[in-house]
Amino acid sequence: MTDDHERRTRLHYRPTVRAVTEQDTQPDAPLWRAAQAFRLVTLVYAVSYQFVSVQYYSHQRLSWFFVALMAVWSGVSAVLLSHGKMPRYQIVIADQLVVIALMASTRLVAGPEWYQHHQTLPTTLWVTNAVISAAVFGGPWLGMASGVLMATVSAVVRDQVNLDLWRDATAPVLVSVGLALGLATTTARRAQAQLERAVRLAAATEERERLAREVHDGVLQVLALVRRRGNEIGGPAAELADLAGEQEVALRMLISEQGVGVTADLGGAAIDLRLLLGTRASTTVSVSTPADPVTIERERATELAAIVDTALANVAQHAGTGAKAYVLLEDLGDEVIVSVRDDGAGIAPGRLAEAEAEGRMGISKSILGRVRVLDGTAELDTEPGQGTEWEIRVPKGEDQHG
Repeated sequence: MTDDHERRTRLHYRPTVRAVTEQDTQPDAPLWRAAQAFRLVTLVYAVSYQFVSVQYYSHQRLSWFFVALMAVWSGVSAVLLSHGKMPRYQIVIADQLVVIALMASTRLVAGPEWYQHHQTLPTTLWVTNAVISAAVFGGPWLGMASGVLMATVSAVVRDQVNLDLWRDATAPVLVSVGLALGLATTTARRAQAQLERAVRLAAATEERERLAREVHDGVLQVLALVRRRGNEIGGPAAELADLAGEQEVALRMLISEQGVGVTADLGGAAIDLRLLLGTRASTTVSVSTPADPVTIERERATELAAIVDTALANVAQHAGTGAKAYVLLEDLGDEVIVSVRDDGAGIAPGRLAEAEAEGRMGISKSILGRVRVLDGTAELDTEPGQGTEWEIRVPKGEDQHG
């Protein structure tokens, strides 16, 4: 009886989880909410200032109308900006216009003897909300621009247009607020972008490891078995063994590229050279690279990959049937060494000169020419029947120290 009751309890238990909205994941969402809380606090100050100052206004009823408008707009804008139900740029623009209008209304409710020596009707503290909205929305430059605009309007309305900043701190305060909140917003967005990229990398790594386990436990073992048994049987089965071997290598490269590619190629000016060279591996080409990334300028990496392609093409065409090629990448800090070696027939003495005379430019142009462009060096070591080895040394380029 007790077991049945516990089972029913577990089956009917549903934890309550709040849905995560898009606004919750925005990096500036906390800043928007904090800004609206500040807006409501400044509204309390502005209303209390109205109670103290209304006796000095020449049009007291009109001043209360503008204060009521300020209160209504504070509530509406706070809701819209904190929840993001409407495009925020529209609310930010409206915020600037409403604040300017309320500042200008000071001249409608008070005389020169008052507004020239006191704050505008909405108070400087409440005006700061427009600057904060602009800064959170557009960053430091837009925040400072809004601060300059509000300070200028305040000076014009109060007939205080002068260069004496020490006399009135309105301009420095507003511009400083725009700068500080804008920088905070920019920092928050950059931190969020870095966090999202780290999450994507972690997810990709986890998926790669899961795929590697599944492939290794199933497909790769089957392909390896087919390749081994096909070679043992011989005849037509040998062709099937070769195909299985090629697919095995392709799958292994796919798994490794998921790990290397995610961290190496982020679309910038540099790339992990292992990513490019690793894709050259096959049943006849073995590629060995360091465990750590070998970061190099993208253009230089592309040229190096083209050099390797030319060397491997020469192996396929001239090294002989069954020849194997080996690509080795070494990172020496300021430069990289790429070695391409094969166990084929080698190159006879004088054959390179004959090939160049015949118009075949594979080595002289595709290899040596590219190496010269990269300010590197190339050494060829070959003997008939002993295979061929190219050793390419190339500087990484500026600010690339892997």
